[in-house]
Amino acid sequence: MRNPESKQVLMSSATLSKDIQPGLRQHYVKLRENEKNRKLIDLLDKLEFNQVVIFVKSVQRCSVLCKLLTEQNFPAVEIHRGMPQEERLARYKEFKEFQTRILVATNLFGRGMDIERVNIVVNYDMPEDTDTYLHRVARAGRFGTKGLAITFIGDESDAAILNEVQTRFEVQITEMPDEIDVTTYIENR
Repeated sequence: MRNPESKQVLMSSATLSKDIQPGLRQHYVKLRENEKNRKLIDLLDKLEFNQVVIFVKSVQRCSVLCKLLTEQNFPAVEIHRGMPQEERLARYKEFKEFQTRILVATNLFGRGMDIERVNIVVNYDMPEDTDTYLHRVARAGRFGTKGLAITFIGDESDAAILNEVQTRFEVQITEMPDEIDVTTYIENR
């Protein structure tokens, strides 16, 4: 049997760790529960973005946060299991077609939804496990582009999950700096 002189290796995966997805920057922010809304609004004010997905842990939180953002002049749409399938699809289409730039979602949106323009993911609520974390942050930096994932850490349980993520995926998730160079998370800047 002859060995080939050269070979091509292809890899395909629905979710890739940071080591394989080098364009994704990941940071955390330590804060109390009652500081989350103000911090989120500050981030949306300060950071440049194409589209943002904000993940929360419940249907009720999804609706309340979406309403708050809209009231603060950050028009947003929400997607969660508490709405009919047709409505979810209509809102998904609206977001995918760039008619709105901010989406608040539960884990329902965490898997299999590929939106090319999403360059920031915010874990407003820490996911319950490492797999969910990976699926959420993988919404940013898709298709070989750059992205930014920001996770709010509110208590020791959140910190423990973040440590599990870092160990399992062999990544270093650092505290969010005061300033982030836009060229590190947005293409062509």
